[in-house]
Amino acid sequence: MDFSGPDAIDKAIEAGFDLDGSPIPSEMLFLYKEVMDKENARKRTGVKKSMRNRIVKTGSKHLDQETLNTRLLNAGWDGLRPKEIEFFYK
Repeated sequence: MDFSGPDAIDKAIEAGFDLDGSPIPSEMLFLYKEVMDKENARKRTGVKKSMRNRIVKTGSKHLDQETLNTRLLNAGWDGLRPKEIEFFYK
């Protein structure tokens, strides 16, 4: 099975296998699905807030702190918050 692309993790979880082909233990799958079902049922507060959260979480893996902060500000969002800097960059 091909586990590439942006939805590779979701495909692998659905298939019950890690990206290396090893099976994911059933208790791990059960807990993951239980938590994700609860998350899927949660009311959302706004698309732009969710977009920013995703950008910070993923962008911190690919962009240095100064670049990500500048890009957020230039796009019209708040810059990185101290707790985000502490969590993602320290």
